[in-house]
Amino acid sequence: MKPRNLTRIVITGFMGAGKSSVARELARLLHDSFVDLDDEVTRAEGRTPRELIDEEGEPYFREAETRALRAALEEGTARVIALGGGAVSCAATRELLARRNCLTIWLDAPFESCWQRIAEDDARPFARDRETARRLYEERRKFYSLADYRVEIGAGRSIESVTSEIREVVRSRND
Repeated sequence: MKPRNLTRIVITGFMGAGKSSVARELARLLHDSFVDLDDEVTRAEGRTPRELIDEEGEPYFREAETRALRAALEEGTARVIALGGGAVSCAATRELLARRNCLTIWLDAPFESCWQRIAEDDARPFARDRETARRLYEERRKFYSLADYRVEIGAGRSIESVTSEIREVVRSRND
């Protein structure tokens, strides 16, 4: 019997792209567990990402995010990890993902789709207005494009279709 390959699958993309939903469904399909990095930051720090950013600033939050990712990778409890929207903009996070040989998947969603979700959620500290969100979207694309695989998220594309595509990428990588 072939040994089980536990390559970590890390989902990245802009806020509102569907990272947490896709990661949760992918983990279900793979019969494995998943971690939402924002939840891990909240658990470790005792404050939400928004609270950390408002109270301590973005540099502190990015350090906390990297610590939470390192812990998730070292503990090995989850195979699928949903990053926060800006996590890959941090060099330390990118280096950690590369050192751990994670398979990174970019959910490339159009800004308008992301903005619709962002506008419904006031807990997003980096997108308090459309102009700021648009600027961040454009700035972060260069980091998202470094991912191992890009999945286009278009209008009407189901989570099932996205996760099936990712599952095939994982299978081909493990063959």
